[in-house]
Amino acid sequence: MNGFIDGVTATEGLVTGEQVSDLIAKACPAADYRGKKVLLIIPDGTRTAPIGMMFKSLFAHLGGVTAAFDILVALGTHPPMSDDAICERLEITRGEWCERYHKVRFFNHEWDNPEALQLLGTIPADEIRALSGGLFAMDVPVTINRRIFGYDEVIIVGPVFPHEVVGMSGGNKYLFPGVSGAEILNFFHWLGAVVTNVGIIGNKHTPVRAVVDRAGGMVTMPKKCFALVVKGSGAVGVFAGTPEAAWDKAADLSARHHIIWKERTFHTILSCAPKMYDELWVGAKCMYKLEPVLADGGELIIYAPHLHEVSVVHGKFIRQVGYHCRDYFLKQWDRFKDMPWGSLAHCTHVFGGGTFADGVEHPRVKVTLATGIPESVCREINLGYRDWRSIRVEDHADREDEGVLLVPKAGEQLYKLRS
Repeated sequence: MNGFIDGVTATEGLVTGEQVSDLIAKACPAADYRGKKVLLIIPDGTRTAPIGMMFKSLFAHLGGVTAAFDILVALGTHPPMSDDAICERLEITRGEWCERYHKVRFFNHEWDNPEALQLLGTIPADEIRALSGGLFAMDVPVTINRRIFGYDEVIIVGPVFPHEVVGMSGGNKYLFPGVSGAEILNFFHWLGAVVTNVGIIGNKHTPVRAVVDRAGGMVTMPKKCFALVVKGSGAVGVFAGTPEAAWDKAADLSARHHIIWKERTFHTILSCAPKMYDELWVGAKCMYKLEPVLADGGELIIYAPHLHEVSVVHGKFIRQVGYHCRDYFLKQWDRFKDMPWGSLAHCTHVFGGGTFADGVEHPRVKVTLATGIPESVCREINLGYRDWRSIRVEDHADREDEGVLLVPKAGEQLYKLRS
């Protein structure tokens, strides 16, 4: 594929630091970066990946020759990370930052600060109609963090997983919505919601991916991407090239590692959220990745005693409208069309499929929170509630033949029903 440089995959175990260093040397010859300013774009702490290994290897190779080697955290609309959290993401100590990496500046993306954004242009309605398969026809303005224009090259480092909005995450998604403004984020999240989570998740080529890559093409400065396929705390594959080409290779490998095929659906799923999901906005991945194997009329329980927030950024709005199926919003569109589409999309993805007819909503499934979120809030946002203390996780183990599925670390592996 045009734009692909090279990649390494583990025949057994994980990709080694030496293999990563060799790949970086091939993809980023140090002589080409002498005196250049480089911006490294990385995910926040809600994605599992060996970002520390990648950062240290890139810095070891380029830090001594570049005029600048800085970090921008692709938050999307997530809350900003503290310096300590960024150090943890990079697997360094504050002492190492002050000594070995003292020239590296860390920045959080500011999606809601107009002064931090720059307009790249507009994707016209006719293109949106073609890219969305006729679902939408509207002009979509494209803004991005203006900080990127102070650098000679952007290097994206991040994992690829099955994703509820775009199909397979990674690549240009670390630009849009990673470091973009809200307009394109709201548009393509709602586009994904209209197609539905089940219709998109785990699929490589989707209308949303087409929009994301179209926006990525509007960033004309030099870009490279290291797309990671993660297993545990390491990687089984790392691919280098343009954001499109590196993502293309990684998405194929991710599908082999991150999709778990099941022969049946389950009436009860206990989906345990890891602690990196500190609010429902991200912990909802525990529903997204399991909805395809949740039986009609079944119940999915998000088990997360550590989780106490719906969303720091979007919670007020979510509590206003509640979680509902897609058709609840579409069939009352005049009522909801002026609300943030990205938040509406999240509400439909968490709730799952369903219908809305004659003013009555009929959900396909039930989603229950066994978290630190109070029962009153769960009822207010139209989700079920269970006291997490009443649940013995081990009681749900080894019962798949009965239609009960336990997922001890949910949110990154997709469960699909074998045809």
